[in-house]
Amino acid sequence: IDLDAAKKELEEFIPHARNISDSSIRKMAGRDLMRFKQFKKQGVSVRFGRFSQRENDQIRKNVEEFLSITGIDSAEKLLFTSRYPEEKETINRLKANYLFCEKLSEGIPRPWRLIYYRARKIFDPNNYKGRYTKEEKEKLKKYHALHGNDWKKISEMMSRSNLSVAMKYSEIKSDINYGPWSKEETQKLMQAVEEVIRKRIEKEDAESTSSFTKSHRDLLIDQEKLCQKLPWSEIEVKVGTRYWRQCKQKWITILTKKMTKGQELYKGTKALEAKINLIRRLHEMELEDSNEVNWEELRHVIGDVPVAYVQAKFYKLKVTCVPFWRKKSFSEIIDYLFEKKLPELEETL
Repeated sequence: IDLDAAKKELEEFIPHARNISDSSIRKMAGRDLMRFKQFKKQGVSVRFGRFSQRENDQIRKNVEEFLSITGIDSAEKLLFTSRYPEEKETINRLKANYLFCEKLSEGIPRPWRLIYYRARKIFDPNNYKGRYTKEEKEKLKKYHALHGNDWKKISEMMSRSNLSVAMKYSEIKSDINYGPWSKEETQKLMQAVEEVIRKRIEKEDAESTSSFTKSHRDLLIDQEKLCQKLPWSEIEVKVGTRYWRQCKQKWITILTKKMTKGQELYKGTKALEAKINLIRRLHEMELEDSNEVNWEELRHVIGDVPVAYVQAKFYKLKVTCVPFWRKKSFSEIIDYLFEKKLPELEETL
């Protein structure tokens, strides 16, 4: 494979392809490039972010069809083959003979690796075991002391998924503070965010040929940089007393306050107006899935706020106002809010 040519072709579908490792580019050139081109011909864009219900259903369908073709008797054996050492060779041979990679990703316009991880999350029986007991938390600390970040090994010992044990450990590894943020903690958070953003800018500068850009970088970190995805696990380590989700929520609060110059945009009459405008705009969009929402456009419905702030407000709206919202599709949730909640909000206003 000509790596430069593969990167150039993949860049059309994945803007950050130049930053992906060579080994990953080789895999993507084999597994994804042809699929991406076919989707492009159909007028379908490559997608990222949260999987839709439709995509989850397609993954389930693809897995079930592959099981029926090969005779492998469970999704766990197919996706967690290493748990079955005696059958591993046979299963891997069937996966190769019946083009597992191609079959699993059928009809889903996403990188294969993300589809595979999603399938593992859906079908892992260790992924839905409820809250951790006190004994499990102590075991997790003990196993981490022995095996470090070998989450695969720890997950097998705990009979929990890799993701579950890694996330839980990030919450319990230190004396996490759940109370109000102190001035020192807030300062640490802001410093940590600044460090990771500056590091990202320096990397971009190293790759940039524009001397003007480099000479003016220190003058301004633009709004887009402040709002985009940040490495929260790294920031968590720098803050020390909060886990990553707390850091993210606090940063959104800080950013919102800065961007709105301290105005209360979501209280009293303004809160009612924001909810009404948000519901109306979402209904006008006539979308079938939350992944299709242009949150960047929607944030101006509330004011000059971060995208994550708008997403959080919408989440709270559907959870508090829509009964059995988990069982409803995105379009059904919007219709319910428009037909039932909107008249009530307008009357209150």
